[in-house]
Amino acid sequence: MNHRADVTIIGAGISGLSTAYWFAKDGYSVRVLEKSDRPGGSIQTTEKDGFLIEHGPNSGMETNPLIGQLVEDLDLEDQMIYANDEANNRYIVKDGELHKLPMSPPLFLKTKLFSGKAKWRVLGELFVGRAPEGKNETVAEFVQRRLGPEFLDYAINPFVAGVFAGDPKNLSVRAAFPKLVALEDNYGGIFKGVIKGRKERKKKAKEGEESKQSAKMFSFRNGLKTLTDALAKSLGEALVTGVTVESVDSLDEEDSWSVKYSTDDGTETIRSDAVIFAIPAYATADLVESIDSEAAASLNAIPYAKVTMIFSGYNAQDVPIELDGFGYLIPEKEQMNILGTIWTSTIFENRAPDGKVAFTTFVGGARQPEKIDLDEAQLIDEMKADFATLMGIQADPETIYLRKWPKAIPQYTPGHLEREAAMDRFEESHPGLFISGNHRGGISVADCIKNSKPRADSVVNFLDNNSVNESIKTKIAH
Repeated sequence: MNHRADVTIIGAGISGLSTAYWFAKDGYSVRVLEKSDRPGGSIQTTEKDGFLIEHGPNSGMETNPLIGQLVEDLDLEDQMIYANDEANNRYIVKDGELHKLPMSPPLFLKTKLFSGKAKWRVLGELFVGRAPEGKNETVAEFVQRRLGPEFLDYAINPFVAGVFAGDPKNLSVRAAFPKLVALEDNYGGIFKGVIKGRKERKKKAKEGEESKQSAKMFSFRNGLKTLTDALAKSLGEALVTGVTVESVDSLDEEDSWSVKYSTDDGTETIRSDAVIFAIPAYATADLVESIDSEAAASLNAIPYAKVTMIFSGYNAQDVPIELDGFGYLIPEKEQMNILGTIWTSTIFENRAPDGKVAFTTFVGGARQPEKIDLDEAQLIDEMKADFATLMGIQADPETIYLRKWPKAIPQYTPGHLEREAAMDRFEESHPGLFISGNHRGGISVADCIKNSKPRADSVVNFLDNNSVNESIKTKIAH
């Protein structure tokens, strides 16, 4: 069976769904093809024993007005929730104990998380010069140069493990944290940038310009799946699940593309003027190999961290410490079994039944990739051992759920910006083909939503220009 759509999107994760939404809203015909039998990609929410479990991302940051626009358009305002105030507290493990991460200069001076020498080194960042021009640093190199080794070990190393499940020694700072580098490029340093940036925001406010509010952490009463399910529902029959895309081929005589995919009933094709790959880098590479081997090689060069998520539910009375924060992260130097644990039921409501508490623990990552091969019983035993050390929990969990992600999070390793440039060249060389997803322009839920509208706009611009060109061709022919 043959179909026709203005745009075909391969992949129904948050990137593919949100991009498809903008097309449908603007009146373009779109078809979304998803290999799984359900939309949402890594965003999956289930319920077990009264606990709400997020298999992938646990939350998003409201960093862009597009998020609010989607929530409003989809009538989800009454379901959207924000993190409780307690989630503002973050803990870092040092010497087997939890230390509250200092979030203000006075608290930084008082904390036992850093030594006096480290504090002086951090304050000395004001006098550190810019990196040599053209130097491409890793996160570790950048932080150690500007803030010192101890801040790297007990602040940035666990933070990178929490965000990327990555290793700061193997991430490009310009690719992974471009805003951090921009402070040095634009202002000469991190602290100078923060101070001058605050002054500029105050000045704009006095001149009548609206200043951006601090980004708030959000989810939904019944989990992030609420958003992806609503996006999927808005697309109706345009979303097709349980299909495998076999090939994408150029129809030169028609200036369009043919996407062939298999279903339970056989093979079907769809012809479109534009095709968007909104799937992981390695999956995109498989489909574009026959079109552009150089682009495929660049996509295949993007590594992914291996992560195991362990959800555990406990009786509140079995937890002897106060759960007054987001959770804790563990620096690599501590040599423990896990990367960190989110205090899930503290952050958002409706995550655990009354009298219960919920935790989400992450294991492996770039730090210990081999742990994904451990059996479930051993992983749970290691988690319980760290819980006993850090939180004093001796009881067994009432509820346990484990999910392994062999390719969880793309790693923006050195050379990633060059790989993104290769994606740009691919799009220029093959008009009508576009690459999207969290391996390009940011890994978070918020990044994927933020990038979806500009991506859709660039495709619309292509479609409109293509339509004009076709009209000119028709007139010339006649």
